Amino acid sequence: MTLAFWILVGLATMTCLFMAWSLGANSNSPPFAPAIGANAISTLQAAFLIGILAAAGALTQGGSISETVGADLILGTTITPLAATTGLLVAASFMMFGVYTGYPVPAAFATTGAMVGVGLSLGGNPAFDTYRQIGTFWLLVPPTSGGIAFLTATLLRRDDVPETVTIPLLAAIVAGILTHIRLGVIPHPERAQGSVAELVSYVLGSPNVVGIDLSVVAVTIVFAGIGFQFIRRKVYASTEQGIRTFLLILGGIVAFSSGGSQVGLATGPLEQLYGVELGLPGIVLLVIGASGILAGAWMGAPRLLQATSREYAQLGERRSIAALVPGFIIAQTAITLGIPISFNNIIISGVIGGGLAAGTAGVSRRKITVTITFWLLTLAGSIGIGFGLYRLFSTLLGIK
Repeated sequence: MTLAFWILVGLATMTCLFMAWSLGANSNSPPFAPAIGANAISTLQAAFLIGILAAAGALTQGGSISETVGADLILGTTITPLAATTGLLVAASFMMFGVYTGYPVPAAFATTGAMVGVGLSLGGNPAFDTYRQIGTFWLLVPPTSGGIAFLTATLLRRDDVPETVTIPLLAAIVAGILTHIRLGVIPHPERAQGSVAELVSYVLGSPNVVGIDLSVVAVTIVFAGIGFQFIRRKVYASTEQGIRTFLLILGGIVAFSSGGSQVGLATGPLEQLYGVELGLPGIVLLVIGASGILAGAWMGAPRLLQATSREYAQLGERRSIAALVPGFIIAQTAITLGIPISFNNIIISGVIGGGLAAGTAGVSRRKITVTITFWLLTLAGSIGIGFGLYRLFSTLLGIK
């Protein structure tokens, strides 16, 4: 391997860290903003927890989306070090543009578009099947997130159902879903990640009844029951304190899920370089991405948290819960399917859905239109810039 190759490896790694830092400072912040707005936790404490939880999520759940971004967006070619560096530079530049201008730049759109652009510039072919899967998921996110948030907020607003029932019920649903999330630290005979429910089923060897694994059902019920009883006791002691406790726990779970769903946007472009050309295990790349997310959360998140927490304080604790519940569900679904997603897209849709339950979305139609337009421009622009910038770099440097 030549000196030029190692220089490109160094540049690619630095751009990966920069992208991960940007994600840690921006995309992983919203989950704890409601808890800060409710005075359940301080800004610095939230930033510390965001870094730890998001980094843990990146290490244990980031592999599936990383593989999609690195290998499944383009057919007939492999991503070279220069192409990976170019794609990450384009994506990170879009992220920084969003930070300094205030425009809502979706990280998934920027990274996916940039990697498609450099891949096409390399001479690869479009992976239309993958694009259809990703595009369908992206289109379903707003109505799904908004719909779940609407139903959740409507349930919390019902006068005939006390909050001593609704809040513990939501906690039971979240706890039950937790048994099914896939983690790299849990072994599975057929894939790299397994869930708690699958591990128990494998260990106990439970039989199926009408196609239903009884061990999986039992574990789900047990976890749901624990979540229900824990929050129920908190709510009975003090309704507001119980709600804030659930809001804080939910924020932590969503931050963990955010790290798992976002780190692949930074590490995916380097999958070919680290996994094939350098022959390193996947965990090495995830450690790099998790380190960048941790640093970004600790260094950059406090400023954004202070700004977003004021917005969530205006929403109220119940609407904030309604916005975070679909964030957790959709993020984990995307991780399971290996689909890169924009966390801001999920949260914004959830906020709008929760607002509709109160009779107003709290977001103007003009702002929604501007946001959607900018998302589309981000996707198209990152493809075009990625394509052209790679051609420029490869021509100037005389390498690929």
